[in-house]
Amino acid sequence: MVGEIEGARVLDLFAGSGALGLEALSRGASIAVFVESSRDAVRSIERNVEKLELSGARIVRSDAMRYLAKADERFDVVFVDPPYELVESLRMPLAEHLPHVLADGGLLVFETAGEIEPELPLLTRSSRVHGSTRITVFEAA
Repeated sequence: MVGEIEGARVLDLFAGSGALGLEALSRGASIAVFVESSRDAVRSIERNVEKLELSGARIVRSDAMRYLAKADERFDVVFVDPPYELVESLRMPLAEHLPHVLADGGLLVFETAGEIEPELPLLTRSSRVHGSTRITVFEAA
């Protein structure tokens, strides 16, 4: 996990199985919002939240870009793990919307294919390749 999770407000975009948000909740995040468009993935997240008896979960079945465009809350930690083949087409809308949902001092953790170096109008804290995956951590200016 990146940064201080205890009491944090977490956004898990392109949540998939919800593993990142679930881990954050298990480590004391006050809230985790899971945004996922797949009905099956949403059901899986719901089952896992119930099975793990975690409180603070809010599951939103929506396209991530549609959610970001309307989001009116800010988060301390944002996880972004889009399908790798969509990263390039999402670059501009993510750059436009992500800074607005990140709280002052917040961190954004972006997972991409190893050869992709994401660019956002945020400060890059670190970027490392692990196998075929790159994890880039940004922070609010």
